[in-house]
Amino acid sequence: MCQHQPPCPTADSADRESARLAAHHPEQGWSLLCNGVLLFEDTGELLPDGQIIAPHRPLATGRVVTAA
Repeated sequence: MCQHQPPCPTADSADRESARLAAHHPEQGWSLLCNGVLLFEDTGELLPDGQIIAPHRPLATGRVVTAA
């Protein structure tokens, strides 16, 4: 699928999110990567084989939660 040199990481690679953008639609909340991965603004992913990767945003930092 990828025509770049060096080629982008495949959809099953751990670093799949570093592939180049093929299409970007921020108004709709998604981007298509060169390797066929649909990347959503909530950090969820849909792989070309239909596998769903749950959103994996980092937890908020600098906020302390205490029990009452």
